Amino acid sequence: MSGQREPVGHLHGISTRPARLRETGSLSWRAMPPAPATGSPARTIVVIEDEVSIASAVAARLRSEGFTVEIATDGPDGVDLCERVGPDLVVLDLMLPGLDGLEVCRRIQHERPVPVLMLTARDSETDMVVGLAVGADDYLTKPFSPRELVARVHALLRRVERAATTATNAGETLSVGGAELDLATRRVRRGDDTVHLTPTEFDLLAHLASHPGQVFTREQLLVHVWGYHDGSGARTVDSHVRAVRRKLGPDIIRTVHGVGYAADDAALSAASRGAGDPS
Repeated sequence: MSGQREPVGHLHGISTRPARLRETGSLSWRAMPPAPATGSPARTIVVIEDEVSIASAVAARLRSEGFTVEIATDGPDGVDLCERVGPDLVVLDLMLPGLDGLEVCRRIQHERPVPVLMLTARDSETDMVVGLAVGADDYLTKPFSPRELVARVHALLRRVERAATTATNAGETLSVGGAELDLATRRVRRGDDTVHLTPTEFDLLAHLASHPGQVFTREQLLVHVWGYHDGSGARTVDSHVRAVRRKLGPDIIRTVHGVGYAADDAALSAASRGAGDPS
């Protein structure tokens, strides 16, 4: 391979060079599962990206992993495509003609919950927080390695599968900070009100509520909730914690400075009594 040139280092903002984890902080793609075996139904991913070259590059890489990929190049077409095909996951650019990515995310999440990986050319905390608030599960800032994108897609899909298994096998309700989490229906109630949490927000709060008082580092939460097996994405954890606090109150999740996050012991005493040993 030494006589061959590396591919161009970017394709309109997407790096095509192999990701080197220590330099890029990318996800551990080496632990990704293989593509579905022959005869297994291929999962469908919708890519909504207005730059055709980027959309084509992303789609080609995802197809090489065994996914069925559909492409839309503007916001309205993306919403229509999602309604028509019912994808297993959406890769969604933030800046789109017709409707921006935030509005597209709101509309497709209104129809049914679907994992959304948002792409943004801006490394703005505000953009990230707003994107996560409207239902995106994670984000990547351009330029990014295609291998990192594929790793995050696999991790998001694994998390959805785990959540479905938990919902099937669980009939328990957790209490935290005055909120009730029904693990089977994935609904959250506080008093007489139903509070909408995104799938990732629910998974994060449920994981903490299932281990009252236990402190988790950001890296541990990335493994248990997101399925990411290295330390990248700490800002994703922080953004989701802020979103949960904004919806359910500042004391719902406790910050342990210099360590990580925990659900408060006192707030969870009802959970330990009603659900047995949550650990």
